[in-house]
Amino acid sequence: MTPELMIKACTFYTGRLVKTHFCSWREITVPHAKQDEVMSGKQERAVAHHIFRLQKSAFHAWHVYVKHKKQIFNGCPLALAFSALPVKHFHFGTVMQHEFQLKQWKDKLKLKIATIDIFLSLDKSTSKIPFEDGTQEFDISQLPDRAIAQIFFYLSLRDTVVCSQISHAWLSMTQMSSLWNAIDFSAVKNIITEKYVVSTLQKWRLNVLRLNFRGCLFRPKTFKSVSACKNLQELNVSDCSTLTDESMRQISEGCPGVLYLNLSNTNITNRTMRLLPRYFHNLQNLSLAYCRKFTDKGLQYLNLGNGCHKLIYLDLSGCTQISVQGFKNIASSCSGIMHLTINDMPTLTDNCVKALVEKCLRITSVIFIGAPHISDSTFKALSICSLRKIRFEGNKRITDTCFKLMDKNYPNISHIYMADCKGITDSSLKPLSHLRRLTVLNLANCMRIGDIGIKHFLDGPASISIRELNLSNCVQLTDFSAMKLSDRCYNLNYLSLRNCEHLTDGGLEYIVNILSLVSVDLSGTKISDEGLLILSKHKKLKELSLSECYKITDIGIQAFCRFSLTLEYLDVSYCSRLSDGIIKALAIYCTDITSLIIAGCPKITDSGIEMLSAKCHYVHILDVSGCVLLTDQMLQSLQIGCKQLRILKMQYCGRISKEAALKMSSIVQQQEYSSNDPPRWFGYDSEGKTLKVNQEMKPPKSSQDAGEMTVKRSIVSNEEEEV
Repeated sequence: MTPELMIKACTFYTGRLVKTHFCSWREITVPHAKQDEVMSGKQERAVAHHIFRLQKSAFHAWHVYVKHKKQIFNGCPLALAFSALPVKHFHFGTVMQHEFQLKQWKDKLKLKIATIDIFLSLDKSTSKIPFEDGTQEFDISQLPDRAIAQIFFYLSLRDTVVCSQISHAWLSMTQMSSLWNAIDFSAVKNIITEKYVVSTLQKWRLNVLRLNFRGCLFRPKTFKSVSACKNLQELNVSDCSTLTDESMRQISEGCPGVLYLNLSNTNITNRTMRLLPRYFHNLQNLSLAYCRKFTDKGLQYLNLGNGCHKLIYLDLSGCTQISVQGFKNIASSCSGIMHLTINDMPTLTDNCVKALVEKCLRITSVIFIGAPHISDSTFKALSICSLRKIRFEGNKRITDTCFKLMDKNYPNISHIYMADCKGITDSSLKPLSHLRRLTVLNLANCMRIGDIGIKHFLDGPASISIRELNLSNCVQLTDFSAMKLSDRCYNLNYLSLRNCEHLTDGGLEYIVNILSLVSVDLSGTKISDEGLLILSKHKKLKELSLSECYKITDIGIQAFCRFSLTLEYLDVSYCSRLSDGIIKALAIYCTDITSLIIAGCPKITDSGIEMLSAKCHYVHILDVSGCVLLTDQMLQSLQIGCKQLRILKMQYCGRISKEAALKMSSIVQQQEYSSNDPPRWFGYDSEGKTLKVNQEMKPPKSSQDAGEMTVKRSIVSNEEEEV
């Protein structure tokens, strides 16, 4: 056997092998022509059968309706019978289909309740209850690993642990390493044991990339187990009162690759500040918000060793102990800062900002909320930086001068938040009109701005690029501003005219012409049902807020929903004239709605929530606070129909029992419940009857009344707000 013959033999053998396998694969995967014809024929027959069933159900419902109305069509053809209906029944087929589906839902609801009762009486496990539709049980473990990982990715830590206790197959699925790259202990901080935390980190120490200990009151020995996670990149230990400098020393020695570190509201001192430049050489995001035990000297340590020269984001909110010298120390060691957040700091002055920007020339975004001593000099100092996003709130020393500086020094700025700045007037908006890259402008609570200022702003090129415009509480605005918005803002997506009391239904004639609009906030305005009918011509709105619009009724909401099939968010809170009719309109036309706020609507009943549960299966957020007629039956409907419900608020719902609320809290992520009587500013009592003396009071900004029970679960949020 020569080498040449061996090569030929191997080539022939592998060729035959490949050909055989390829032919087998082709026979399995590529269907024959006859099979395609058979399958297409089956699909056509299935579609025809489905359409026939829909037509049959619609005709049956129509027949019942006609019989109920005692309308006799003897000897009339079917076409003439339908043509005899009045024009107001244009959407009659849709309404009849809704009634038919609602009847099916009620039958299904009764069947499920009966099944649950049988289950409780016989004390059987849920695995022994047969499926109602006759389908066989599906084994999720047969899915590919990638699909299983995607499914378990949406579960919380607690749900993952529960799944691991079902069977050996489920246990093996929860042991996939990709599921443990990010562990959130804050969601289960009240029920998890320290022993489990240590064992979990020990087991997955090489896979863990992100850890969240927010609000966890663990012992220092437990935090020591974090040092075993050598590949850790993000660590959040905010609000951990038991965290010490010694714990941070152990963590820093074992986790040198940390990029994101959140130490906000902890008891760290200068000792921890000395560790940061020594071990965290690649640190990019650092939050020291409300850490008041380190001093200016601690900030000087940031320049030791390799320093924190890669730091991009810094949060110093509430650190009132930092002086001008402290900001100079930051500038010397962290000259690469791009995003700066300093909130709730009354000691912050213009000199502090000047000391910082002397060397930090790369700053692109700043947030100064709750800094009353900042003035126009700060904007002048920041002119050497290429700012793109700024946010100021509640400042009385900022005047129109700062906007003139923006026009000259910030040509690339895209986001401007100047809410509740009382010194801003109409003349300040004219310089902003030249900013060609401005996309977001927030002037909420700037009550000195009127139609003239809006006209100056919209006459420039900025009106073409603007995407979000917030003019809430700008009480001087009228329909003239709405007309200018319609003429100039071709790309506007989000508009807020909240509490603009001079806006009328006529102004909506112009707003409806802004075809790019996605979200509109008209809360606190004087619009009526006629205005909603006008607004329904837009047909592309996804979010609408009508809170405290006392003139609107069910008729207006129904007219709007009929043509707004893409609606996803609706806020009609404190519109006391609304009833179950609005929910029926949502259930018929807006089945894709995800957020519904109906707080302060005393006429809403269990029947309305039942319709919502039967048709709107994508609801994530529901607020029924003050709906005093709701009972435990409402929660039963939500459990069966709204499987994706995440946030449920039931303040001042006295007819809902505490036991039912506690049971519901195990299903949703966040729940607020109170059985107290509604406050007087709601305008009605616990029975839904209007009070004789209705005190005109605004809702209190405090959290909750005494005796209120709040149940919150599994809420994970970023502590740093992205600008």
